[in-house]
Amino acid sequence: MTVSDSSLPPPGRDSLTDDLLWRGLIQDSTDTDELRRLLDGGGAAFYVGFDPTAPSLHVGHLVQVLTARRLQLAGHRPLLLVGGATGQIGDPKESAERTLNPPEVVAGWVERIREQLSPFVSYTGESAAQLVNNLDWTGEMSVVEFLRDVGKHFPVNKMLAREVVKARLETGISFTEFSYQLLQANDFFELHRRHGCQLQFGGSDQWGNITAGVDYIRRRGAGPVQAFTTPLVTRSDGTKFGKTEGGSVWLDPTMTSPYAFYQFWVNVDDRDVDRYLRFFSFRSREELEELAKATAERPQARLAQRALAEELTTLVHGEREMAQAVAASQALFGRGSLEDLTLATLRAALTEAGLVQLDELPDVAGLLRDSGLVPSLKEARRVIAEGGAYVNNNRVTEVDATVTESDLLHDRYLVLRRGKRSFAGVELRR
Repeated sequence: MTVSDSSLPPPGRDSLTDDLLWRGLIQDSTDTDELRRLLDGGGAAFYVGFDPTAPSLHVGHLVQVLTARRLQLAGHRPLLLVGGATGQIGDPKESAERTLNPPEVVAGWVERIREQLSPFVSYTGESAAQLVNNLDWTGEMSVVEFLRDVGKHFPVNKMLAREVVKARLETGISFTEFSYQLLQANDFFELHRRHGCQLQFGGSDQWGNITAGVDYIRRRGAGPVQAFTTPLVTRSDGTKFGKTEGGSVWLDPTMTSPYAFYQFWVNVDDRDVDRYLRFFSFRSREELEELAKATAERPQARLAQRALAEELTTLVHGEREMAQAVAASQALFGRGSLEDLTLATLRAALTEAGLVQLDELPDVAGLLRDSGLVPSLKEARRVIAEGGAYVNNNRVTEVDATVTESDLLHDRYLVLRRGKRSFAGVELRR
C-alpha cells in the first residue's frame, strides 16, 4: 500500500524515519523511499518477533521492544509475535546446534513473555497492539502442506548463501535449523494475509530471514511489504552487551532485581552512554543533546547514566521500584536512610555487593574481615581506629566494638562499609 503525501508529517518537524535514523535504529532496509512513506504515513500494521528461548526477555530485547513502542506512538499498529512454533526449532547459531526445549516448556515461556510485553504497548485505540503466536497457523499445517505451499518458493542456493548457514556447513547443520528461515518467512506472509501486516523489523542478525519473508510474499503474489533491521547493541570495551558477572540482565524482576537492573545502566561505560540513550530513551533529540553537554561538563556526576537508569527502570519495573533503587544506591553510601528500604530492595542490593551469611555475629572487626572488606583482623582494627569503618552508615571508632540483634535491618541484615566506596552485607541466618 502506498501512503499519500497528505498523511506525511508537516515540514519543520522530524518524521519518524528521521528520528529513527538519528537514533541509529535503522541499519538495513528494503526500498528506502517506500519504507519512508510507510513509516512517516502512520496507520500501518507491523510485526516484530520474539522466540521463547528462556523464561524472560533480557535487556538485549529492549531495542526491539522499544522500537515497537516508538512505532505505535507514531500511529502504527503493533503485532507482537511470540514464537510458540519457531521457539521449538531455534534460529541457527554460528557456534553449534541448539538444544531443543520440550514443547510444554516453550509453551510456558510463551505465556510469560506475552505477559512481559504487555506494559510496553497500548491495547486500546486505533493503533491497538495485538499479541500473536505463530503456533496458531504453523501447528495446524501437515508436513506435506508445508513442503508444497511454503517450501516450493525457497531456492536452496539462496538459503545456503545466508552467512550463519555458510558458517555451519563445515561442522554440520540439521534440516530442523536449516528450515527455520521458511518458518519465519511464512509468519510474515500469514500476518500479511490475516492482519494486513505491511512491515517487519528485527535485529540485524535477522536480515536474511526478514528478506526471505519479503521475497516469499512477493512470490505468493501478495504485498508489497517493507522491512528494516536495528543494529546489534555492542559495548566499546568488547564485552557482550547485557551481561554482568552474574549473567544476563533479565526483564523479569525475579531473575534480575530492579536494583540490579538499575545498577546495570548506572554503570554503563562513558563511551557507550550517548549511543544507548539514543537507542533506549524516549527523550527528544534536544533533551539528549543537552544531557550530553551537561555530562561532558561534569563526567564524574554520571548524569547521562543516571537519566538512562531512571527512565528504563521506571519503564520496565515502575516508578516505585525505580525510587527504591535510587534510594538504595544513595543509602548504601551514606546519603540516605537504610531503614526506608524495603526488604526486597535491601536484599537485592546486598546480594549485588556481596552478601555473607553468618550463624552468629562477631565483633565489628570480625564482621569486616568475614565480609571480605579487609583481609585480616589486624587490618580491620586499623581501619576502625582511623575512622574508616561503618555499620549501617554509623561510624565505628572503638576497635573492640560489637553489634547486637537490635542493630539488624529487617531483623536480619547489616550493611558494612569501608571508606566511601566499598561496602558489603551480612545476613544472620535464622
